[in-house]
Amino acid sequence: MTATQPASRYRWMILALVFFATTINYIDRQILSLLKPMLDVSIGWTNTQYGWVNSAFQGAYAIGLLWFGSFVDRAGVKRGYQISIIGWSVAAILHAPIILLVGMSLTLPSWLGWLANPQTPLVVPAAFVAFLVARVLLGLFEGGNFPAAIKAVTQWFPRRERALATSLFNAGTNVGAIFAPALVPPLAYFLGWPWAFVLAGIAGLLWLLQWGPKYDSPERRPEVNAAELAHIHSDPAEAPGRSPPWQRVLCHRQAWSFITSKFLTDPVWWFFLSWLPDFFKKTRGLDIKNSWVHLVTIYVIITVLSIGGGWLSGLLINRGWSVSRARKTGMLCFASLVVPIILVSKAGDWQAVLLSGLAGSAHQAWSATLYTTVSDMFPKRAVATLIGIGGMAGAIGGMIFQVFVGSLLDRFAKLGNASAGYATLFGICAGAYLLAFVINHLLAPKFEPLVIRE
Repeated sequence: MTATQPASRYRWMILALVFFATTINYIDRQILSLLKPMLDVSIGWTNTQYGWVNSAFQGAYAIGLLWFGSFVDRAGVKRGYQISIIGWSVAAILHAPIILLVGMSLTLPSWLGWLANPQTPLVVPAAFVAFLVARVLLGLFEGGNFPAAIKAVTQWFPRRERALATSLFNAGTNVGAIFAPALVPPLAYFLGWPWAFVLAGIAGLLWLLQWGPKYDSPERRPEVNAAELAHIHSDPAEAPGRSPPWQRVLCHRQAWSFITSKFLTDPVWWFFLSWLPDFFKKTRGLDIKNSWVHLVTIYVIITVLSIGGGWLSGLLINRGWSVSRARKTGMLCFASLVVPIILVSKAGDWQAVLLSGLAGSAHQAWSATLYTTVSDMFPKRAVATLIGIGGMAGAIGGMIFQVFVGSLLDRFAKLGNASAGYATLFGICAGAYLLAFVINHLLAPKFEPLVIRE
């Protein structure tokens, strides 16, 4: 009798590639926030203008998500990821020449006066305008990461493993946030801030050397044996068909459960990424040379705890819970764990680190579970499209929130009370997830497969 061949594990190799792409993606986007104290001095922009730079990125990111979501469903994960990472790597490198504009000014046309410095209404730093353009390019191409990543997980993992797989690759957002504070400031101080952007772009291009030869559908990879292929396709077979147009997807209220949840909660994560270094500097007197250890600790906590969050719903499903009950239980727990962030402004430095780490890990566990609900309800051929639309909604929410944050902090700065400004913002963050959970539940009482007409 021939022994049964053990299943190969090539799907985990694919997940590792997606993890590293996500790590590079988040290093690229966090560089600007880490360099903000240095750029505040060299460029001379205001909090409002910095908020507009982040808002421009998020607006472009929203467009990129929408376009790449549809493109990945039509052209495939491999090609979608290749175009996305080539584009964002080149865009990152293009930040470097902005140093040549430091010290120069531009006069804006009168209809753009709202972008200007309040003291000189129509004159702005030239480097500020250049950063707006560079961040738009970066945002457009970084929009391909999550539609491609979630589509890859959907193709390579059965439903019961997807929440864990999503939380594992999504941990790349945290690992990127860990490495960025440890690497970017030394690079900026010893080589100059442009090199931080250049080296991040080179890292993305090096990743492509591994992606091209190693990725394809499970059926076409010789490393995948019959046992692993059977495991990947162990869910009930879906009806074949083409990718549906986004209008067809939006006809279902369950799609809006994902979209509204992204709109309400993604801005919180963007706020953490963009403003935590400034929070420690303005309220604790800790510049990036002294606060990097706090930031690294926050993202280490987030990395460890968020993976456990992705594991939770899979554990409950394996114990006989329905998919809906398991996912919703997890989401309610994660939403509740963000609430203590409301206390962060009055906490000590390391208490603030722990509260930020708890809230950030709860967000990432929430996010991984929320992403998984898309493949719980929608067929594989529609997953990237909906991920793109929902990601666009989250980016638009983040875009609006970034402008609000910058404007609010400038108002409190004039009053000499930055701590009160941040207290207001953390209070908003504390309640966003519970509100999102209620709306999500009303729109999708159960996470069950839908039939999508072509």
